[in-house]
Amino acid sequence: MQSHKKGNARGIDVSRYQGNIDWKAVKADGISFAFIKASQGQRYVDPTFTTNAKGARAAGVLLGAYHFVDATSVEAAKAEARHFAEVLEQVGGGKSLDLPPVMDYENNPGNLSKTLISAVALAFLLELERLTGRKPIIYTGNAFAANFNASLSGYPLWIARYSETRVPSDTVTWKRWDIWQYSDSGKVAGIKGNVDMNEYDGTADELRERFTKRPEQPETVTSGTFIVNGKQVGKTLLFSGRTYVPLRVLATVLGLSCHWDTSLKVAYLNGAKLQFIQLVEGVAYVQLRPVAEAYGAVVSWDSKNKIASLKTKGDK
Repeated sequence: MQSHKKGNARGIDVSRYQGNIDWKAVKADGISFAFIKASQGQRYVDPTFTTNAKGARAAGVLLGAYHFVDATSVEAAKAEARHFAEVLEQVGGGKSLDLPPVMDYENNPGNLSKTLISAVALAFLLELERLTGRKPIIYTGNAFAANFNASLSGYPLWIARYSETRVPSDTVTWKRWDIWQYSDSGKVAGIKGNVDMNEYDGTADELRERFTKRPEQPETVTSGTFIVNGKQVGKTLLFSGRTYVPLRVLATVLGLSCHWDTSLKVAYLNGAKLQFIQLVEGVAYVQLRPVAEAYGAVVSWDSKNKIASLKTKGDK
C-alpha cells in the first residue's frame, strides 16, 4: 500500500482510556479529525462517547465514531449494528457525523473461517447502512485485513500498522488505505498519555469534501480528454471535479480484466468491486486516480485544457 504523504490530514481515535480531553488544544495541535469509540458488542457503551463527541464538534474537529465488533455470527453482527445505531442517536444519529460510522473488526474470538468473518462483517455493514443511511468505513489491523474477501472491497479502509516507515501490506481486497493508524503511542496537546495517531490519504479539505454531504451543492458534469502514455485513448467525464474514465478503456491500458454487472450496476476490476462508478449512456465510468495509482500508474490533470494524462509502469 502507499506511504505517508506530506499534507495529509492528521487525526486521532479515542475512548475512555484517554480520560478528559481538551478538544480545543487538540485542534490547535493540528488534528483535523477524530474517531470516538461509541460502543462494543450488543450492550456496551463507552462512558465518554457523548462528552467527547460534543467536545470535538465544538472545537471544529471532524467527527466520526466507531464500534468494536465481538460478533461470531451473522445474526449477532446485525444485533451489534442495531446497538451501534442506537448509541449514535445520543449525538444526533449517523447522518449527523462528519465522517461515516466505523466497523472496528480486528480479532476472531469465535475462531471463524475467512468466509464467515467476511459474512459477519458484511451483515454488520449492510445493517448499519440501512439504519444510518451512511456507508460505513472498515477498521482493521494489518494482518487481520487478509481475512476479508472481495465483497468488502467497496468500503473505505482504515488500517492499523504501527510504523513511520513500513507501509500496510497489500491484500487481495485492498491495495491502498484511506486512513492509516500508524502509531498507538502518539502525543497530542490536550490529551494526557498516549493516543492513536492516524493519517488520511488527502488534505483535511479533501476529507471533508469526500464524506460530508452537501445536498445544496448540485453535481456538475463536464467532459475532457483521456491520454495514456502520450496517446489519446478516449474521453473523461468530470463529476463535481473528480475525473472518471470508461472502465473498459482503463482496464485495457492497465492490462487488467474487468466486468460490468448490468443487473446490479456493479463494476469489477481484476475481480475486485469498485466503489466510485458513474453510468452514462450505458457506459460504466470509474474514478481514475484511486484506481490507476493503486496499480502503479501516474496521473496528472491539465485543468485548463481538461486533459487527464496517465503514464503506466515502465513508460518514460
